[in-house]
Amino acid sequence: MKLINLAILVLGTLTGCNMVTTNMPEQHVKNDLRAPAYPLVTIDPYTSAWSMIDKLYDAPVKHWTGKDFPLIGVVKVDDAIYRFMGDDEAQYDVIAGTASESGWKGKYTLTQPSDGWEKPDFKDDSWKISDAAFGTDNEATAKTAWNSEWIWVRREIELTGDYKGKQVYLNYSHDDDAVIYVNGVKVVDTGNNAKSGEQQKLTQEALATLHEGKNIIAASCRNRVGGGLIDFGMSVKREKTNTFVQTARQTNVDVQATQTYYDFTCGTVDLRLTFTAPAFVNDLELVSRPVNYLTYSVNANDGKKHDIQVYFEAGKQWAVDLPTQATVSKSGEEGNLVYVSTGSKDQKILGKKGDNVRIDWGYFYMAAPKANAKVATGDPKVLRDNFVKGKDFQSTPTTDSDKLAIVSSLGKTKAADGHVLFAYDDVYSIQYFEENLRPYWNRNNDQTIFTQMSKAEKDYDALMEQAIEWDRMIYSDAEKVGGKKYAELCATAYRQVMNAHKLVQSPNGDLLWLSKECFSNGSINTVDLTYPSAPMFLVYNPELEKGMMNGIFYYSESGKWEKPFSAHDIGTYPLANGQTYGGDMPVEESGNMLILAAAIATVENNADYAKKHWETLTIWADYLIDKGLDPENQLCTDDFAGHLAHNANLSVKAIMGVASYGYLAEMLGQKDIAKKYMDKAKEMASQWPGMAEENDHYKLAFDQSDTWSMKYNLVWDQLLKFNLFPREVGQKELKYYMTKINKYGLPLDCRETYTKSDWILWTAAMAEDKDTFNKLVDPVWQFMNDTQNRVPMSDWSWTLTPEQRGFQNRSVIGGYWMPILKEKLLK
Repeated sequence: MKLINLAILVLGTLTGCNMVTTNMPEQHVKNDLRAPAYPLVTIDPYTSAWSMIDKLYDAPVKHWTGKDFPLIGVVKVDDAIYRFMGDDEAQYDVIAGTASESGWKGKYTLTQPSDGWEKPDFKDDSWKISDAAFGTDNEATAKTAWNSEWIWVRREIELTGDYKGKQVYLNYSHDDDAVIYVNGVKVVDTGNNAKSGEQQKLTQEALATLHEGKNIIAASCRNRVGGGLIDFGMSVKREKTNTFVQTARQTNVDVQATQTYYDFTCGTVDLRLTFTAPAFVNDLELVSRPVNYLTYSVNANDGKKHDIQVYFEAGKQWAVDLPTQATVSKSGEEGNLVYVSTGSKDQKILGKKGDNVRIDWGYFYMAAPKANAKVATGDPKVLRDNFVKGKDFQSTPTTDSDKLAIVSSLGKTKAADGHVLFAYDDVYSIQYFEENLRPYWNRNNDQTIFTQMSKAEKDYDALMEQAIEWDRMIYSDAEKVGGKKYAELCATAYRQVMNAHKLVQSPNGDLLWLSKECFSNGSINTVDLTYPSAPMFLVYNPELEKGMMNGIFYYSESGKWEKPFSAHDIGTYPLANGQTYGGDMPVEESGNMLILAAAIATVENNADYAKKHWETLTIWADYLIDKGLDPENQLCTDDFAGHLAHNANLSVKAIMGVASYGYLAEMLGQKDIAKKYMDKAKEMASQWPGMAEENDHYKLAFDQSDTWSMKYNLVWDQLLKFNLFPREVGQKELKYYMTKINKYGLPLDCRETYTKSDWILWTAAMAEDKDTFNKLVDPVWQFMNDTQNRVPMSDWSWTLTPEQRGFQNRSVIGGYWMPILKEKLLK
């Protein structure tokens, strides 16, 4: 409650202030981490814009999936033009569309073909023919089921014309290992990896094989575990023309929890940009409000006055899944704002689900105070020419290639500032067991996007100040616990965690804070995302933690989920109509829900939430007693590693789950039940060391010698003060981990050199000294700083090289707050 009161106090004190951003001194400790990607506009999993490069003007702005989200910024200083943000997106002509673009048929086999299967003259008459893509049933684009380990696919494409000297690209999605050939020439060899929407420019050797008539693209793909997918096509890049050639000179970039700062020199003027997402986790109205800000301030660096105009331009991709989709754009005025907006013509609300999918219903808005701004939509060449030459700025109709533009005139001045609003009205956000739910901000159907933008504009000054205070708090909380590098990781992670959820209210009035599994299958409300992300919400607002659990409890308690353990998810984003994941995680998810119920009770100092769901929790606790100590062959949250029997870390989770139930029973005054379950947890814990011990550490699995794994689930024994395991168990493991750390982190276990950074931070919370803590955390910082995979933070990466293994933009990095949660609970 202290944080909530602080936020209200700050907002109340500052309402009505006129904030002047020019000549503003630094308000925070600079973040020196070179972020893998810089958050710009982060409203929800769909409206999510990032700069995936060091200089803001060196590449187009991107959606978290890597697709272009065109956003260009230009300043005119007298007659000089400087582009400070974005670049023209690359334009491609499709030669052979992927499954999501146009659909295609290919020949395939699930049995090892003879040598030369990738060559154009290979006889594939015996292969089956079917619709692409080929994949497991959890893949949204899969048309042909592929449930075995291997698949081989051949696609015939018919070409006309000459492609010599052109830039031709292979477009592909894969899960896991893919090797792709063009006319027998290898173009792609991904290794053990999973990516969506990738591009690879053809080498000269491959390009030389393209000819009029029949050409062959051939691929093999191996599904190691979990989901599988292979899809591919081809396109040719158009020649690029850029109106705004001259760029500003970027001098600084700095990521804080809710704000990203950029500084530029634009000839005789210095420019500061501040992107702000006021998603303060303790204020649900602001978390839900679908509006972000971009503040700009200019200062003459020569002491003279200059005539200054600022131009912002966005593309229709903000409101469609694919750039080929038809849109309708418009401009207008509302209150003291002028705006431009765009949306798809079709408006098939909640018509798509999946992972690498962007929204194509609802409307994107860009707005500014109308006192000194003009807006227009139309042909970008005309809009830009009018801006550069100072012509009348008016909308011009196009054939579905509209850009949205705002020009703000700051006059002849030495210093000035202004701001732009970015907003999205998704109309309906989630389908929840066949009922469409409006966003939380319009849960009572009494708001419009214009009332939300009006509120955002009214609150602008106060929220800018509050964002500074919030950023200070997030950084300070982390720095006190773990030092500068740890604080920089948390500051960089905050908006990603928030952005990967959607807030709605269920028909029965429950809060639903629904996560999307970003680039890990697209599931909605996955329990084993709720579990690792929990620390941040337990620290700052446990109501949102409940919001991640309510849907799972409802799924069981409504009778829609009938199994005696927790479901894995409730659908594929944004359709929450029941589990779509292909397998269960019985011990994993039941343990997660029980532990989190106990953690909420600890934070709130009461078990009221658990009491509401006592019958369900009882069923899950009994399941863990029966099945948890020595787990059968099954998946856990680290499902990419495959099924594993006798999983020692999963066993720890089951023990913590049983203890959590006993702990909750004690809080509810059920003394006999509390003793029964806590005694059982103690009994299970007493058996565990003998089953898992191997000399100087503990095994990966009880029946596998010479193995090891991170036992991150042990952290709850200390945080919830169960004290079931001797202190020496955790410290013995930590000492052993010190011998296994690589340059970019502690591997997850002995099977591979990849890791999960959320689990590393959980493990670091078990450390009793700063040296051990830093040895675990610093390599995570180093990976984020060094990686050339310029995407929102990946939690699944290799430890010998700074390379992403998979996953990006996932909420699980809320787990970075586990050391802070430890401080909070043990204080």
